[in-house]
Amino acid sequence: MYRSYTCGELRSSDINKEVVLAGWVQRSRKMGGMTFIDLRDRYGITQLVFNEEVNPELCEQANKLGREYVIQIKGVVNERFNKNEHIPTGDIEIIVSELKVLNAASTPPFTIEDNTDGGEDIRMKYRYLDLRRNAVRSNLELRHKMTIEVRKFLDDLGFLEVETPILIGSTPEGARDFVVPSRMNPGQFYALPQSPQLFKQLLMVSGFDRYFQIAKCFRDEDLRADRQPEFTQIDCEMSFVDQEDVLSTFEGMAKHLFKSIRNIEITEQFPRMAWADAMKYYGSDKPDIRFDMRFVELMDIMKGHGFPVFDSAEYIGGICAEGAASYTRKQLDALTEFVKRPQIGAKGMVYARIEADGTVKSSVDKFYTQEVLQQMKEAFGAKPGDLILILSGDDAMKTRKQLNELRLEMGSQLGLRDKNTFACLWIVDFPLFEWDEETGRFMAMHHPFTSPKPEDIELLDTDPGKVRANAYDMVINGVEVGGGSIRIHDSELQNKMFTLLGFTPERAQEQFGFLMDAFKFGAPPHGGLAYGLDRWVSLFAGLDSIRDCIAFPKNNSGRDVMTDAPAPLDPAQLEELNLTIGLDA
Repeated sequence: MYRSYTCGELRSSDINKEVVLAGWVQRSRKMGGMTFIDLRDRYGITQLVFNEEVNPELCEQANKLGREYVIQIKGVVNERFNKNEHIPTGDIEIIVSELKVLNAASTPPFTIEDNTDGGEDIRMKYRYLDLRRNAVRSNLELRHKMTIEVRKFLDDLGFLEVETPILIGSTPEGARDFVVPSRMNPGQFYALPQSPQLFKQLLMVSGFDRYFQIAKCFRDEDLRADRQPEFTQIDCEMSFVDQEDVLSTFEGMAKHLFKSIRNIEITEQFPRMAWADAMKYYGSDKPDIRFDMRFVELMDIMKGHGFPVFDSAEYIGGICAEGAASYTRKQLDALTEFVKRPQIGAKGMVYARIEADGTVKSSVDKFYTQEVLQQMKEAFGAKPGDLILILSGDDAMKTRKQLNELRLEMGSQLGLRDKNTFACLWIVDFPLFEWDEETGRFMAMHHPFTSPKPEDIELLDTDPGKVRANAYDMVINGVEVGGGSIRIHDSELQNKMFTLLGFTPERAQEQFGFLMDAFKFGAPPHGGLAYGLDRWVSLFAGLDSIRDCIAFPKNNSGRDVMTDAPAPLDPAQLEELNLTIGLDA
């Protein structure tokens, strides 16, 4: 027996027990004739005590232990003199009688502490050491607990967990596929699934009316903090449902997770916002509604007064930051530089303070009378002490997106984006299509299997750009945590969708013929949703990136720096796969 207890288990009630512990040496301290060692495993830390007067040989052995040595000890639980209220085992210590080194360890490249001295790159390279840290380990424990709760919730509702294939055919719409060459079929390739979409629809045709899967998905796309080339979805599909059924079910799941994981009781229905309103008032299809600052359009008020920037603009809009009139010129200049960053792209910013007497002091005072500025103030409902920030541009959509970045920055600066406060929201009524200038055709905003709103189907023949999708996203604190749609289950409507998306009948049959054939044998009305497990965990853990809730993540370049992947293949492997790699000289 390597251990009779874990390092986080013993309490005052265990005093005088003889115990066996095993774990890693966290740190050691020598104080006179005493040596103290903190022994760690994933359950906690226990202090070990070695007394030079009682057992000098054992104490000398303990003094030779380095950080992260793996050891086993036997000893007696004793009441600790200097108690440590910061750890659960802080009332006890172990008076060690036997010590065995199970494995010596090299000095780690960074300290295995909550506040480590290791930078992100070095921690990614030695991820197996980083996982020993409480901060990272607790994220994976949270992830585990969430998957258990998801399975319990869905099982209680009659969902079946079904695994779908990992090696599938490529569907080059949307994000790029990761492809896998087939040795037994020279010149042919599998793709790794971007989602189980087609297979879960086939399960609906098969009569498995409630499916779910905690599914690995893969997308070869540019990376951000909330993206990885491989990620995990809580993937679900239901038959004989409409949009209301799906929203009700998965709003229920969200509330269950809030209660079971964060002990937050949510009783009210999540608000719903049309996509068009989200873009108009927040410049984003995933608005953070923990705070207000809705956009106010100012075209009618601010144009035509001789200020060239506004007079030539196609869009003028602003936000009102309550109580921020105290911002200094230095702070306002910093905000101007913020919106002018290349990734945001605004040309400048106009500000206006509401003074204590109700007058408005603006950076463009010379172009506007106080009467006009008062009209502007009234449009925002601004009060003395408030700060109005305005952007303009020749593209309304682009300028609203810039204004969204400014709004989020102000929310952060004013402390309105507390990670322990949650605001949930459904975004509904997305456009079914978006126009792609590069290809000169419509693209599916979600995917080709999303159903149009029944009342908009007639517009497919006359004005497809105005057709709304029977689709929905859940947004929490400005993060899209999941989305889905009611699917097309009629072959004729699905073929019309393919035509509008530029598919020839031959190409549609080649890529999706198996699905169309299945529909001919009786497809029920169906729809579903996929939650991003990584995003849910990072949200509940208060993380800015999903990397620290994934055991072995990739870096921002999509590389695993620990295993040095991706990497070239051996020439013999390439030959076996019938592949020739062409590289520029």
